[in-house]
Amino acid sequence: MALRKLLDRVAPHFHPGGKYAKYYALYEAIDTILYSPATVTRTGSHVRDGIDLKRVMITVWLAAFPAMFYGMYNLGFQANTALAAGAELAGWRAWLIGTLAGHDPGSIWDCLWYGAVYFVPIYLVTFVVGGFWEVVFATVRGHEINEGFFVTSILFALICPPAVPLWMVALGISFGVVIGKEIFGGTGKNFLNPALTGRAFLFFAYPAAMSGDAVWTAVDGFTGATALAVAAADGMAAVQAHLTWLDAFVGR
Repeated sequence: MALRKLLDRVAPHFHPGGKYAKYYALYEAIDTILYSPATVTRTGSHVRDGIDLKRVMITVWLAAFPAMFYGMYNLGFQANTALAAGAELAGWRAWLIGTLAGHDPGSIWDCLWYGAVYFVPIYLVTFVVGGFWEVVFATVRGHEINEGFFVTSILFALICPPAVPLWMVALGISFGVVIGKEIFGGTGKNFLNPALTGRAFLFFAYPAAMSGDAVWTAVDGFTGATALAVAAADGMAAVQAHLTWLDAFVGR
């Protein structure tokens, strides 16, 4: 409750006429993430519910977490399998992975930690850079910060290759948010999906880093043909020889 009192005490400074009125969007975002808005409808023509749009978007964001955790595990499983076959890993990620885990593809922790070391930096860059643009446009326009970016951020991070350079991540989410959404007026006025817009931009601007046989297994110098590439080269019989339906379903 002390936090609630603090937010209420500083609120007048962020409202029109206050010392920090131009930062109202940032204050409002923090306030409504931590607490449900006090503003409610009072006429009989509206459905009254304790859930607001921000809570709905956060629920959608949380709903993507199972895919995120499995993606991290599967990334680690693929990479650790390649390492067991003789591939190599170098760089700061190799040191970070080695401090808390090994390279056993049969270990859930080893696979999950390996994937996290690649995914978490991508997501942090996406969230910080994309959130920056959201705050900038909300502040300039005098609007509230839109909570839909929670969903955009995790979707964009999930569709990026694991070894993509972090500066490309920053560039891609910037393009997606600014060109794919804000340039049209923001949420509700854009006709492009910001996450897919950013991903499409990176695909056409830096195709070598976004597609091919070498970008999806996060091991230095390792290439592995996708099922489609194998089918195109040797037919479906070659795919069926080393890939089961279960492998295809779970992404192994």
